[in-house]
Amino acid sequence: MNRAKDKLKVGMIGVGDITMLHRPAYVDFSHAELVALCDLDEALLKKRSAEWGVARTTTNHEEILGDPDIDIVEVNTPHHTHRRLVIDALEAGKNVACQKPMTVTIADAEAMIAAADQSRGRFRVIENFVFYPPYVRAKELIDAGEIGEVLTIRFKLGTGLFGGRWVPIKSEIWHLMEIEKGMGQAVFDDGYHKLSMAIHYLGQIEAVKGYIDRTFAFIDSPAQLIWRYKDSAALGSFDIAFSPNAYTKSKYFSADERIDIVGTRGTIRLNQCTAQLLNEPPLEMYRDGQRFLFDDIDSDWQASFTAGIMDFPRAILEGRDTLLTGRRALDVMKFAFALILSAKRGSEVRPDDVTDEIIAEELQGGKHD
Repeated sequence: MNRAKDKLKVGMIGVGDITMLHRPAYVDFSHAELVALCDLDEALLKKRSAEWGVARTTTNHEEILGDPDIDIVEVNTPHHTHRRLVIDALEAGKNVACQKPMTVTIADAEAMIAAADQSRGRFRVIENFVFYPPYVRAKELIDAGEIGEVLTIRFKLGTGLFGGRWVPIKSEIWHLMEIEKGMGQAVFDDGYHKLSMAIHYLGQIEAVKGYIDRTFAFIDSPAQLIWRYKDSAALGSFDIAFSPNAYTKSKYFSADERIDIVGTRGTIRLNQCTAQLLNEPPLEMYRDGQRFLFDDIDSDWQASFTAGIMDFPRAILEGRDTLLTGRRALDVMKFAFALILSAKRGSEVRPDDVTDEIIAEELQGGKHD
């Protein structure tokens, strides 16, 4: 791979629904160009090729990995397929960006991390929320001590069936069926973003407790989840509710996310992300009796994908890691599994104690892939 080049070439494996949010980052981007698409669905490949103006397509991912001109491989396929594709790409010397969640087992995640350690390419797991401009600004305020020492951080997720864009049924079905493998869309999949932010803001998780119910058998909601940190006295919580008849205004998915952060000197409120349910500034801070409104920040959710996708080519060219390494992704996975295990057991669980054997025995009825 030519490290001296200024513009990296990208091959995308998996061009499903989520990649519609990846594509804009590559349009007129000076540091990377999307040059090849791969998917098993030939009709979808043809559609994306026409929409995006990317002429080269293939149904064989080996063609992408074998091309010496391709510098970055995006893996955007279902979670259980990530291990093979990521490891093959890393062994081929490619830089690899893998969609979250990283995979479905701790062993797979550790194998991917080990392959990255041995590869000349870099590895990152795509998670756009850490690049969402209001969230980035909130992190800066916290780190600058603007609200003092953080005491509590609370995440809120409310979803419905109406108000967002249409999502292909086949994309929804395989996500919902994850509940049979001990995962679930609200906590393990979409919840990944919130759990990632919980670590990003305040550090590693010591222990968790949780309650998770079911809606329509397959939806892991409503839920109330709490945790404590290793290196902070702060406590965290995550409130999840699915309201099927609620209209949640969004150009994207009908997911209303909010974050409240309370410190010894003040508070930070993040009022939107994917959707825009409230007509409020995206970020507010209360401190010393004053209210500060941050309404001049780009709060379109697409901005988080664009910034996140762009960061990887820049990191490669600058010789640095991104925020979202394989090890960070494994931490988020263990965090999610610990919450699910805690809800099943009705007791506290430490993410550091979670193993594939425990997951298989307690969440999958003894089944272990």
